[in-house]
Amino acid sequence: MSVPQGLDTIGTPTMTGSSRSVSEKQHLRDEGGTKTADELVHLEGPLPKNGSLTEEEEQFLASVSQEKANHIYHKVDKRLLPILALLYLVAQIDRANIGNAKIEGMTKDLHMSGVDYNVALAIFFIPYILLEVPSNLVLVKFKRPSHYVGLLVIGWGIIITCTGVVQNKTALYITRFFLGVFEAGFFPGAMHIISQWYPPAKIQLRMSTMYTASALSGAFSGLLAYAIAKMDGVGGYEGWRWIFILEGIGSVVAGVACCFLLPDTPSLSTGWLEPEEARYLQLNHAKTRGRGATTKSKKDQLRTLIQILTDWQLYLLALVFMSSAAPTYGLKFNMPQIIKEMGFSTSNAQLLTVPPYVVGAISALINAFFADRFTWRMPAMVVATSLVLLSFSVLFVKAGNISDNVALCYVFVHIALAGVYPIPPGASAWTANNLGPAKRAAGLAFMTSVGNVGGIIGSFIYMESEAPKYPTGYGTSLAMAAAGMCASLTLDCFYLKINKARDGQSEEVIRDKYTDEELEAMDDRSPLFRYNL
Repeated sequence: MSVPQGLDTIGTPTMTGSSRSVSEKQHLRDEGGTKTADELVHLEGPLPKNGSLTEEEEQFLASVSQEKANHIYHKVDKRLLPILALLYLVAQIDRANIGNAKIEGMTKDLHMSGVDYNVALAIFFIPYILLEVPSNLVLVKFKRPSHYVGLLVIGWGIIITCTGVVQNKTALYITRFFLGVFEAGFFPGAMHIISQWYPPAKIQLRMSTMYTASALSGAFSGLLAYAIAKMDGVGGYEGWRWIFILEGIGSVVAGVACCFLLPDTPSLSTGWLEPEEARYLQLNHAKTRGRGATTKSKKDQLRTLIQILTDWQLYLLALVFMSSAAPTYGLKFNMPQIIKEMGFSTSNAQLLTVPPYVVGAISALINAFFADRFTWRMPAMVVATSLVLLSFSVLFVKAGNISDNVALCYVFVHIALAGVYPIPPGASAWTANNLGPAKRAAGLAFMTSVGNVGGIIGSFIYMESEAPKYPTGYGTSLAMAAAGMCASLTLDCFYLKINKARDGQSEEVIRDKYTDEELEAMDDRSPLFRYNL
């Protein structure tokens, strides 16, 4: 089956000349003898629904060499990614430092017992889940996203600082709730910002570069807690209180810096981009993702909301995301305690949380490199979930006799994190690549908000009464990984089936049948749109 004319020119654009025609691609396929039309679509990624560039714009893009294009994106990498990674590092440290505070005596000082600690973990996710979509809808209205993101960071920094002076569990619950309010907008907002700068074939490695901060936050959190806890008694405060106070102050400083340093959009970045570079980024974004019509009327907004809520793929993508969120948060909130129960002292347990997170960060980058290299997300997701399945199977069986299996269990904690950390950036990249411009920001936030229900699950699966076996924790993580693998395979099959069906319609017939306005309103449901596998 041949690829309809006009549908096979988008994805990673050809920099050294104009986009190849169908006949040229057919000729290449005939010469190679191995590439099918479906493979060509797969290799080039998602295709936009409409919004073709003008001839002059196509010529401008064609005039940009591959070397120059790489240079432009490297400039963006150096400006954008370190700031987003640092902010996400701060967010994750502030979210998970409660686990470090726990083994330093927080639960005892606040007279917490039973599931009180689990409740404190779960409360964070209530506003976090509910506010992700509204936050991204607010973000896209800001001319300078850096100001909005900076305010979020300052807000959660103040909340974390206040956590250091709480006197009872009720006050802790309140600060955890408002921490969720301010952190809700950061991750989906950062994913949307990245999708505005990079084409589909370059996106997952960039998202993973930022997301490695989540893994490294576990390492830094352990190191910081080890050092800060030595301030126990300074100023009349316990060591665990200083963990919150100092890390909260650091977050406020990071938020202020964000307002001035985070790049906004190519058009607002001419201070460090040449005019031609900014134009290239804008046109390449329009070519690979569509012009991005904005929803102005309430009717348009309602239509977009309905499309998001009824989009089958978002629920499967959310399940993929959730399959990582539940085991990740379960381990992140409880790893210091789990390692301490292996027979290590409190200070050594803090330090021994570092290596597994480093392994998780490296795994996320390697996984993303190959996913972007082959522009095929499904195998990367399956490999990652396979590691999760393997690791939690071993932990489920061996943790019951942990004193005789300390080394084995500690190694498989590393493997577990090597599996869970590649999944969220992969799911986010898959989502961003397979949503049309009109609903990308809100759709990406919706996917992550539903997926973060896994955070609530992860908050309750490790119970003190089940230590050190934690059958609920390890068993639930195992089940979530299996569900995530099934969802990834199902998505890939459906995307391939839909793409094949759409390949059977020529662009000429489609444009005769629908107006440009109708095709635009369909967004990624347009017959001119191709899903990224």
